[in-house]
Amino acid sequence: MQFVRAIVRPEKKDEVLENLSAGGFNAATVVDVVGRGKQKGIRMGDVYYDEIPKSLILVAIEDGDRDRIVDIILKTAKTGQSGNFGDGKIFISPVAEAYTVSTGSKGL
Repeated sequence: MQFVRAIVRPEKKDEVLENLSAGGFNAATVVDVVGRGKQKGIRMGDVYYDEIPKSLILVAIEDGDRDRIVDIILKTAKTGQSGNFGDGKIFISPVAEAYTVSTGSKGL
C-alpha cells in the first residue's frame, strides 16, 4: 500500500477530486492548509504573503496504482501550458498497515 499526499491550489481541488474519482479513486481526505514552497511566499506590492492557502488531498492506494494516480494529479493540478510556481507537490510514502474502524478489517 502507498499513501499519497498531494498539495494543490485550492481552485484546483475540486477538479483533481473529480478526476481521481473518474479514475477509480473515490476515497480521499481533504484538508485546507497554508504554507509556502521554494519561492518562500509571494510579494504583491508592499504586502508579503508568507503563508499561501493550499488544499491537501490524502489518498491510500494499492502499490500498482501509483503511476496512474500520480499522472491524474499532475495533469489536473497543473496551471497553464507548462505549469507555474505554487502548483503543488506530491509525496508518496509506504503504508505498513491499514484498518477499517467499523469492521476491524485489515487493508484498504
